[in-house]
Amino acid sequence: MRQIILDTETTGLEPSQGHRIIEFAGLEMVDRKLTGRHLHLYMHPEREIDPDAERVHGISLDFLADKPKFHAVADELVDFISGAELIIHNAPFDVGFLNAEFNRLGIAPVDKLCAAVTDTLRMARDTFPGKRNSLDALCDRFEIDRSNRTLHGALIDCELLAEVYLWMTRGQESLMMDAGPGEGEGINGLNLAFERKPLTVLAPTAEELAAHQEYLDLLDKTVKGSCLWRSIESPAPAQS
Repeated sequence: MRQIILDTETTGLEPSQGHRIIEFAGLEMVDRKLTGRHLHLYMHPEREIDPDAERVHGISLDFLADKPKFHAVADELVDFISGAELIIHNAPFDVGFLNAEFNRLGIAPVDKLCAAVTDTLRMARDTFPGKRNSLDALCDRFEIDRSNRTLHGALIDCELLAEVYLWMTRGQESLMMDAGPGEGEGINGLNLAFERKPLTVLAPTAEELAAHQEYLDLLDKTVKGSCLWRSIESPAPAQS
């Protein structure tokens, strides 16, 4: 399976309001391994960039002054993603912008060009309901180094998302091949194999053991016999 880890940066939030793509990045993955092939493009949007958007990604219109317009790189972009499964964090956002750009040029939409679209944000929400599931939060959860990410950028976000995706889908192949029926199923049907740190076992102190025995003695007096905890601590001998 050929997959493309994909991200875009834009002039604003709504393609319906005429906002445009200004950065595209895609990393190719085959058989869960990055191939080293990638596509990274900057594009002049032919409009202003919203100040709020620029504060997020740090890309200015001056920086894009000599960059090609979308129509000049559209064929290269389409060739790169065609036939692949796209892996995107918050896929409706990026797919919406791509489809708007394609529509301007009479190009088929993403669902006609690509084999499938996987939204890692939706996966994360299903797996970790009620928790923060931004790309930053997932990197922290999986202990992925994001120290080089000071601003949002399509290429570095793709690199981080590739690691997040592999963590979230870890074991889908190897775990299920090794597991018997009913084994290897994780949260919400995802087969996850998180590495767990060893549990730390703390032995009770002499003072704590003495206090425990005093409490059990009090329970014995209350029930006028031997409390249930005594039978748990001292199981009956096996019958011969």
